[in-house]
Amino acid sequence: MPRALITGITGQDGGYLAEQLLADGADVHGLVHEQDEAAAAFASSYPSVSLHVGDLADGDRLRGLVGEIEPDELYNLAGISSVAFSWEHPVLTAELSGVAAAVLFQAAFRLQERTGRQVACVQASSSEIFGVARTFPQDESTPVRPVSPYGAAKAYAHHIAGVYRSKGLHVTSCILFNHESPRRPTTFVTRKITATAARIGADGSGVLRLGNLEARRDWGWAPDYVDAMVRAARHDVGGDFVIATGRTHTVAEFAEAALRHAGVGDAWRDHVEVDPELLRPMDTAEMVGDAGKARRELGWEPTVDFEEIVGRMVDHDVELLRKDA
Repeated sequence: MPRALITGITGQDGGYLAEQLLADGADVHGLVHEQDEAAAAFASSYPSVSLHVGDLADGDRLRGLVGEIEPDELYNLAGISSVAFSWEHPVLTAELSGVAAAVLFQAAFRLQERTGRQVACVQASSSEIFGVARTFPQDESTPVRPVSPYGAAKAYAHHIAGVYRSKGLHVTSCILFNHESPRRPTTFVTRKITATAARIGADGSGVLRLGNLEARRDWGWAPDYVDAMVRAARHDVGGDFVIATGRTHTVAEFAEAALRHAGVGDAWRDHVEVDPELLRPMDTAEMVGDAGKARRELGWEPTVDFEEIVGRMVDHDVELLRKDA
């Protein structure tokens, strides 16, 4: 039975990953912050998962946990998750999303050297490392040139994964493009859209305020992307893998799909406004990934299309409104 350690286990991807690993019969451990309000609910939902309190900024604690748990698989999903937040806190973002990855890989390498057995690591990288890409779609050979503190921190973690791979650590960087589910917090624009659409659909009034409506993104289904990470951890060799659908939609199209699914119909435009305060200092106009390598080497394929993703999220928020009522 493999033993797995997941950082960021209470997040969207962490929960889906824990479920998949448990279904595989793994012994699952997770890192949680002492102030993580979701930890208690997570522990109640997944009593067989062992949770360990720690802080990504505490290198000694991270190294100690890896040495104590001795995982066969280490998934680093934790860090700052908001590009907007990274502009306000660039140093903290660098520390938690960048430097912490180096600490974990160092600890995994030391464990591997000490025990003589492989420790497979997966870094949850991001399409934001490509910044304003000059090639479309983006693949593993696309130059890394981030344009945000978030992207820069993820780029460091992506590069340090490659450094430790060259030293003999089985470490993979999964370059994840946007992936969504009903478990996204409402601080994310996609969940903000579906939650607001559900409310507008319920009473026929309200306004959805957004930033750049023309930003074009490659949106996938979160459980699919988690499956790709597990496949990468268990692949014969580590490497870089773009995980994406290869199809793009604008933020406006996401809003339209959500409002139409909520029953607003052609009147959806009347409920969408641009808020200048929500515009980012720098924003990549279009991100679309080529997951050909993941298809060929990991046997991975996305299973849920854009309309279905949006519909599932809206249905979830509609059900929440019904329960609250």
